[in-house]
Amino acid sequence: MQDESQAIAWLGRFEQHAGPRYMQIADFVERGLADGRLKPGDRLPPQRRLALLLQVDLTTVTRGYDEARRRNLLEGQGARGTYAATPKVELAQLLDLSMNIPPPPDGIDFDDLLKQGLAQVLLRTDSGLLMNYHLGGGSQADRAAGAAWLAPMLGRVDEEQVVVCPGAQSALAALILTLSRPGDIILAEPAVYPGLRTAVAQLGRRVQAVEVDAAGMLPDALEKACGKQRVALLYLNPTLQNPTTHTMPAARRREIARVAARCGVQIIEDDPYWLLAGAPPPPLAHYAPRQVSYISTLSKCLAPGLRTAFVLLSDPQQREAFMAALRSFVLMPAPLTTALTTQWIHDGSAQRLLAGVKEEARKRQLLAHQLLAGKAEAGGDGIHVWLPLPGYWTAHELARAAQAEEGLAVTSSEAFYAGPRPPNAIRISLGSIRDSHRLAAALRKLSQLLARKPSSRHQALI
Repeated sequence: MQDESQAIAWLGRFEQHAGPRYMQIADFVERGLADGRLKPGDRLPPQRRLALLLQVDLTTVTRGYDEARRRNLLEGQGARGTYAATPKVELAQLLDLSMNIPPPPDGIDFDDLLKQGLAQVLLRTDSGLLMNYHLGGGSQADRAAGAAWLAPMLGRVDEEQVVVCPGAQSALAALILTLSRPGDIILAEPAVYPGLRTAVAQLGRRVQAVEVDAAGMLPDALEKACGKQRVALLYLNPTLQNPTTHTMPAARRREIARVAARCGVQIIEDDPYWLLAGAPPPPLAHYAPRQVSYISTLSKCLAPGLRTAFVLLSDPQQREAFMAALRSFVLMPAPLTTALTTQWIHDGSAQRLLAGVKEEARKRQLLAHQLLAGKAEAGGDGIHVWLPLPGYWTAHELARAAQAEEGLAVTSSEAFYAGPRPPNAIRISLGSIRDSHRLAAALRKLSQLLARKPSSRHQALI
């Protein structure tokens, strides 16, 4: 039988900025299983004993064991105790570098933040209202929260111009319905958010790419495209663009706004990453407020599950038409999550969470650039990187090999490009793997895969 020092060799030391202690306990278990210091079938110390050893309260250990069980790392055997689990399929699950979501911030207990926020919502709001139908667009308090959220980008915002939506994708679809007709052309940069292409295809419109340079869309090319045909809309994601991470400079934004105004083309500015950028230029909506419908979602900088986006529309007739279009396929945002979002913005929790996400994103950007040996295009901010590939790999081939050979999910450039020839690159998302140690392991695997040429077997499959 092992003595106690051997039995707890897998335990690490708590770090000040490594997240809640109960999560760190689950991380100790995960790392112990990964490096062999903890083996399947090993008995873990009783919770009270571990609490004493770690000098934490019993609740922290209980939550840590619960989190480890949730990850399929532990299994309880009643009175016999808690044991390291035999590996299951879930332990070898795909390491997801394909889903663009914000990383969990260090030092913030999301469970506690959620409980406190919901407690305040229930204290201040009639539960009957939270479970009832609403007209949509948000209450006065919701729109005021939206105005406060948009203030860093746009300064003082009239809350009456803010519409609360159940996510940016629904907002995007409703704007397309409002501002264009079937068969219309929507201009965009060659690299474009896949959600736009999906919405455009489903709604019977067409995306046409406009030429770009290092600063973004070319004003002359935009004007030329508008002169050749009737263009309904221009779609832009100008800050930490998805997927390329490029940010359009202020001078180019002014030029694009002028050309769009001169051509009478409305702009949809999809700006999910502005708050994650270090020192971004003002949005296009700053230069042409009546020309631009501005979307800011919390899904990419706080949490996808909030399903909340704010749309700024200065024209009252457009605003009414937009809300009618939105109600045609989604009656309202979920009242409970909207109320939670409003509570968090008003009490400062959203800003604290945002600061944590931003700091964690920067750490992960640094990690990615270190482990990928500087191959990723420079950005330094945001939740994804854009990685040009060596000539012996194609984007499609690498994405397939990453999944088949390394258990990694990455996104090929083909998913984003409206033009005929996408560049040979992949997008790597840094937020969907919760644990930074597992992220580092995934990035090392990817770096090793990049360093070797495709196998002849894999080439034959392509």
